[in-house]
Amino acid sequence: MTDILARQMPPVKHAHVNGVDMAYYEAGPRKGVPVILCHGFPELAFSWRHQLRAFEEAGLWAIAPDQRGYGLTDRPGPVEAYDLEHLTGDLVGLLDHLGVEKAVFCGHDWGGLIVWQMPLLHPTRVAGVIGVNTPYQPRAPFDPIAIMRARLGDEMYIVHFQKPGEADAILAKDVAKTMNFFLKRPPPAQAASAGFATERKPGDPSVFPLVRIVEAYDPANDSREKFLTDEEFAAFVEAFERTGFTGGINWYRNISRNWEKGASLPTTVDVPSLMIMAENDAVLPPSAADGMETYIADLEKSLVSDCGHWTQQERPEAVNRIILDWMNRRFPR
Repeated sequence: MTDILARQMPPVKHAHVNGVDMAYYEAGPRKGVPVILCHGFPELAFSWRHQLRAFEEAGLWAIAPDQRGYGLTDRPGPVEAYDLEHLTGDLVGLLDHLGVEKAVFCGHDWGGLIVWQMPLLHPTRVAGVIGVNTPYQPRAPFDPIAIMRARLGDEMYIVHFQKPGEADAILAKDVAKTMNFFLKRPPPAQAASAGFATERKPGDPSVFPLVRIVEAYDPANDSREKFLTDEEFAAFVEAFERTGFTGGINWYRNISRNWEKGASLPTTVDVPSLMIMAENDAVLPPSAADGMETYIADLEKSLVSDCGHWTQQERPEAVNRIILDWMNRRFPR
């Protein structure tokens, strides 16, 4: 992994922030409003390699950290060390380390959930927000895990992740197999998905039982298209063989805790915002972003066609074009 990082990523840097040693990668000139690129599960700062190169060429300052529990960043033991207070606090600490007052926060998957929380928890540090696949969603009326359990079933992966240690062991048993399952384009004939809004009839099997699917998965019978080179794929496998998946899964294990602690937070986002949707994301389809305008007055939306969940890696040119156009208009350098 060291060789490919040296070729495709800026030199790794480290900062002691919020009680952890955080690894991060920095590109572009240190001027203007920077973009902090926040990855999801199961990914790394390496997932933003295409953006770091393109943004540097465009003269945009960009920083991509391995977030808490991932890659070269520390992995604290306690589950509660991965709640929103800690995860957003890490990003504030990174700003302090860099001497930055405000940044645009761009997040994909779980990183998207984090960046939408930044203007609610740390409004003075946020210039703008970019969500990639993950929309802003207001606080649920009930514990989200209870809602997902009732609507989507006990084997729905987020519900399953609440069991201590079980999913961690299953995913780590054969990391190459697990990453093969995750890091592929969707099948060409994939039907449109309602995502988390899927309605399951009583007695129907669980929706999105990803852990059980990974157990039964055979890469040899998978005809889905790759979007990674063999060397890029090996970099992800090597990283998760070293770290395991517990750090990332612990983010999910704080969903109920985050919901309880979020009762007093604001409900609207009051900074310029961009929502990038992927046409064929089965878990976070474009329809998941419907209604965001109710909570975000200054919102633009853009759709990436013929793209699954791993948007910034599947269609990097489209993502780069959308973000750079928005940044050039909203935060001219």
